[in-house]
Amino acid sequence: KENGLAILFMWRGNVTLQVCPPSVYYIPNFITPQEESLILSTVERTPKPRWTQLAHRRLINFGGLPHPKGMIAEEIPSWLLTYVDRVNQLTGVFEENRKANHVLVNEYLPGEGIMAHLDGPLFYPTITTISCGSHTVLEFQEPRGSDDVEVKLERRLVTKILVQPRSLLILKDAMYEKYLHSIDEINEDTIDDDIANLSSDGSIKKGDVLARTKRISLTIRHVPKTSKMKIKLF
Repeated sequence: KENGLAILFMWRGNVTLQVCPPSVYYIPNFITPQEESLILSTVERTPKPRWTQLAHRRLINFGGLPHPKGMIAEEIPSWLLTYVDRVNQLTGVFEENRKANHVLVNEYLPGEGIMAHLDGPLFYPTITTISCGSHTVLEFQEPRGSDDVEVKLERRLVTKILVQPRSLLILKDAMYEKYLHSIDEINEDTIDDDIANLSSDGSIKKGDVLARTKRISLTIRHVPKTSKMKIKLF
């Protein structure tokens, strides 16, 4: 599809995943190794009380805590604004009158993941994720059935994306609104034919086994319902 987003990414020499439902865009080396190191060291120094510990990962919200009644805006720290601004400058990611205003930082240790889910209506239907430290494999599934509760629980694997360190992954349109995404709780990933972007990196081939290490992800997105008052927490 020759929209602004696809044209920009192809001009940069990156990969638009044509074999996926619309729309997935994958940009390898969106940040430099030096920027990755800075992100990892800064996140590592974040005080423990700032983290929210879940069963299989921990996270930090920057910009506010999204809520159905509205997010009370908080200042995003300058070290993160660098990447928020870089995403906002990409043509076609968000509408002209919308800019990313929230960053979710996730920490995944080897063997940790996240169950299949949709990010839901609290966010503008586009998410952008920068990965640091380790690769992961993101699986996309389509729910089957409609009215029958048991049928709803069945899911069909649509595709997998190999997400490498320093890359940016953008999900829009149906890939945000319709297809659930998940990360398996495993220590290593075996590369198979379901990986949609395998051809984009000649150093990795089918049958390779990739061991996971600690991964930090920055999910940069727009929360439409937000108060104008900003709180500074740092």
